[in-house]
Formats: sequence, C-alpha cells, structure tokens
Amino acid sequence: MQRLTLLLSGPRLKGSGDPLIALRPDNPLIVQSDRTLLLEVAHPAFEQVRDELARFAELVKSPEHIHTYRITPLSLWNASASGVTCDEMLDALERWTKYPVPQNLIQEIKDHGTRYGRLKLVRRGERLALETEDRGLFWEVSNQKSMQELLAEPYADQRGIYLLDGMRGEAKLQLIRLGHPVQDMAGYKDGDPLPFQLRESLAQSGQRFGLRSYQKAAADVFHAGGGPEGGAGVLVLPCGAGKTVIGMACMAKLQTHTLVLTTNVTAVKQWKQELLDKTTLTEDQIGLYTGDTKEIKPVTIATYQILTYRKSKETPFEHFKLFEAANWGLVIHDEVHMLPAPVFRAVAELQAKRRLGLTATLVREDGKEEDVFSLIGPKRVDVPWKTLEKEGFIATAHCLEIRVPLPTDERMAYAVGNNRARFRIASENSLKLLVVDELLKGHPDDSVLIIGQYLEQLRILGQRLKAPVLTGQTPEKERERLFAEFRSGALKVLIVSKVANFAIDLPDASVAIQVSGTFGSRQEEAQRLGRILRPKGNRNVSYFYSLISRDTNEQEFARNRQLFLTEQGYRYLIESRHFEESGLLNEPQVWPQLLEETR
Repeated sequence: MQRLTLLLSGPRLKGSGDPLIALRPDNPLIVQSDRTLLLEVAHPAFEQVRDELARFAELVKSPEHIHTYRITPLSLWNASASGVTCDEMLDALERWTKYPVPQNLIQEIKDHGTRYGRLKLVRRGERLALETEDRGLFWEVSNQKSMQELLAEPYADQRGIYLLDGMRGEAKLQLIRLGHPVQDMAGYKDGDPLPFQLRESLAQSGQRFGLRSYQKAAADVFHAGGGPEGGAGVLVLPCGAGKTVIGMACMAKLQTHTLVLTTNVTAVKQWKQELLDKTTLTEDQIGLYTGDTKEIKPVTIATYQILTYRKSKETPFEHFKLFEAANWGLVIHDEVHMLPAPVFRAVAELQAKRRLGLTATLVREDGKEEDVFSLIGPKRVDVPWKTLEKEGFIATAHCLEIRVPLPTDERMAYAVGNNRARFRIASENSLKLLVVDELLKGHPDDSVLIIGQYLEQLRILGQRLKAPVLTGQTPEKERERLFAEFRSGALKVLIVSKVANFAIDLPDASVAIQVSGTFGSRQEEAQRLGRILRPKGNRNVSYFYSLISRDTNEQEFARNRQLFLTEQGYRYLIESRHFEESGLLNEPQVWPQLLEETR
C-alpha cells in the first residue's frame, strides 16, 4: 500500500512501466508503448502540449476529440539536429502524461534521440572519414554489407574509418537506412566569390527592405557562423513567410556563386525578380536555365523539370551537367519536398557544396523524407504557422470543409466504378457548382482563387463564372498577364489547376475554394492554404474552403489532407449540405456564423 500511495501522490513518476496506475488523471496526454501519443483536444492546455509534441513527434490523425501522434526515429533525429535534447522530449511527455511513460519508449527516445552526432563525417587531410567514440558502433558500421564498397582502411585505434573517394553522399544515405544518421562535419568547398548586398544593408538606398526577426534567425541557423555544422539543412516555414527572402539572406552570408532549383518557369522568374528587387545583383549576374533559355551566370535559376529531362529512359539526364557547369558555392532546393528522385542521385555527388532546402512541409508522398535528411541536410528550423499568424506576419486563416451529396445519377455511376473512377466522379460532383456560386456571393469584394485537379471541371467553372482558367497549357505570357491582373485587383476570380500549387506569388488572394485535389496529399493542402496566407494589411483574414462529396472516398482522402491543417493548429470546421428534390440547397448554418465572427 505504501508504494501505491507514493505513486498517486508524487508529482511525477519516471519509468515505473505500470500502465494501470494513474499518474495525473487530469492531464491531456496518454503515452503508449507502440510510440503513439493520444492528446485530448478539449483540454485547456491542448495548444501548449501540441506545440511541444510537434518538435519531436508526427501527427497521424486528428478527429474531433483525440489527436494521435507517433514518435519515429526520423522525428527524433530531426529534433536532435535542431537542438531538442532527449531530456526535453522526456520532460514534455512526463509533464503532460496521465500514466507513466512506458519504459521501452523511454529507452527508444534515449537511443534514437542520441544517435545523431554519434557518428561523424570529418575531413582528415585530403580524405573523408567516419569517426565514432563507440567501438561497438564502429564494428557494426564497418561490417555492414551495404557499406563494404564505400569504405577504405580503418584508423589504427579502431575509432574511425576512411571513405573511398566520391562516396560521401552514398555513405550518408546507406547509414541512415541502417538507422545511424551521420553528423556531417567535413565542411564544404568554397565556390567562386560573388560580392553583393541585401538592400536593407545599404545606408543610402531608398529601396531598403527589412529582414524579419525569424528570417534573420533562420539564415543564422543555416550559416552557423560559417562553421562545419552550417551550410546544409532544411528550413521549414509557412507559405507567405518569405522563404525566398531567407534564401537570399543565406546567399548574402556566403557571397558565392549560387544555383537555385525550383518547381516551374513562373517560380524561376519570381526568384529573379526578387533578387533584382532586394539585392544589389544586376541583370547580367542572374541567369535562367529553362526549356527556353540556357544561361549560366553567377546566380543561375533552373527548374527541376529541365534537370530531369531526357530523350528516353535509356539515355542520360543531359542537363545534369548544370551541376558542374560552374564552381557553385551554394545550391538552393526550393520546395525541397518536391525534389524529383533522379535529382537525389545528383545531390548525392554534390556533398562538398553547401545545400539549402526550403519548404512549407517536409511530408513527401514517396516517403523519401530520410533521403532529404541525409542528402540535403537535417531540419534546422521549423517555424509554427500559428506563431507567425499571432505576430501578424501571415494572415489568419479560417478553414471550412463543405460536404455535398452526390446527385442520384452520379451516385449510380459512382457505385459501379473502380476506386480511381469513384474519386474522379466524387471530385467533379456537379452540385459543387452551386456551392461555389453561394460562396462567391458571400465574398463579393475579395480576390478568390478556385483551385482544382480536373481540367474539365475547371473549364465548366470558367464558362459558368465567366472567369479565366489557368492550367499547365496556358502560355507563359498569358499566365503572367493573368497573375498581374489578379495582383492588381482588376481580376477578382481566377481559376487555377494544380500548376498554382507551388511557388506562385499571389499576395492579394484572400479566399481559396478547393473544388478537387490529389489523393490525400498533405503537401498539396499546405501549398494551397499557403496561397492565401500572405499579410493583407489592416484586415489580415483569409478563408480556405474545401468542397467534398459526402460519403465517398473523396471524404476519406480529405481526412489525410486535413492532418496538415490540424498540425499547424488551425480549427477545421465542417458544414454538411443537403438538397431538396428541387435541387435547392438547404440554408447553411456554419458558414454564415463563420463570416459574422470574422468580419
């Protein structure tokens, strides 16, 4: 009985391993031995606990009342690389858990949470080597079959082993797959010098801009004072937070020839425009490398598409020569979560060059987050979206999912289709058109983006609303004209395909209506929400509407996309719509209340 009394009355219990004895029943968190964490949404401390967990755990699902997180080796390695210690992780779990933290999870956190940095890649003279103080780890690594063709002779004291020439990237990739992330301390080769300044630093300039505090801090973390730990890593920030500006700040710290890789030609031109506007770089120092233009200059901006172009599957990627076309000191991977698989191969050979990854979310649909960690670098900065919203750096977004039934005839076609056909039928639900009409009437003065996956659906919307439709086939000049009109306010409604998911600057968009999307893509949801998050002046408010066919597989996929919004702390409202036999909508309840509360 004495033991039971101590357990119930003590302020904290570390590692008892007894799940039947309540530690703090009023706490919001249940920590389970399978690495899952269950967090009560209604608890007063929910937001604080959510933010603490986000540093070292991944959100798995987020229904109304209980959110589920999972601790993974990669989430622990990223946390360690960004400076979160095992003690801090365990302290967060122990402060908020209802029951004792299971012993096996404590051991896993201590094990995986300390693995980053146990194995270091260093330079010894002209050669690279793996070093460790752990003799057992040395023997484990040196005897792995996947490492045999990458390693040369060991040190005499058995605390390190040399790499064969050119195997820096491949060794890091193989080791992370073995569960041993490498801390790369080997440093980088300096590229050709490129003196320039950010305009904020020019004393006499009338064109100054100011780096925000978090932008400066992100660039400082990446640079790390020029030491061996700096110069490679991923910065995760919301769309609208100025990732391009942070990239330029990193360039300004290094003062070197830079290769920028991004998602499309529009993004290429936007990078050039931003560089000319916010730095002292001149037109003749910035080159574009696309399907139409092949310029190589001190700063060269290229698309991933041109790099992965080849005439057939049997022929080489002919534009990979761009990586060696100049003595680059920095390679920037914009939207790094979109990095094509073939480019990973090239990056594996670029480990002597500094590498910066920029993204709003590290979620990859192909599951290659570990490759990003090992080849681009660990996550160095992850700024919560809601933090920047509270400080006014991005707009306050209100998210509403509107569930619409399928009409009877479309329901019949849905019933006999395969999964892919069903998803398309649900996505192109004709009753969504009525909801779009209704939403536009509620936002007569706002700039509205209507975003969809299927071109026929967008074409019908364009005809119905007499609004232009922008797709991948839209000529570049026409695309730029439409964007310019939308930015100026001359065009209030713009319909866009998934071409606008990435790296498109639409600062005046305050409403996004998503009529269809990719199968459960969290990264797509992040990018689409990002289209409306740029600051809006005095009334810094945006609206994100997602139209979903009720009781279909589209609704199931939507749950996965919602995970991103919930991870970032957004309240996700749901409105279910019904139709009378006449086809008229029932009166909405949630939407009018949302507009009233936010205006």
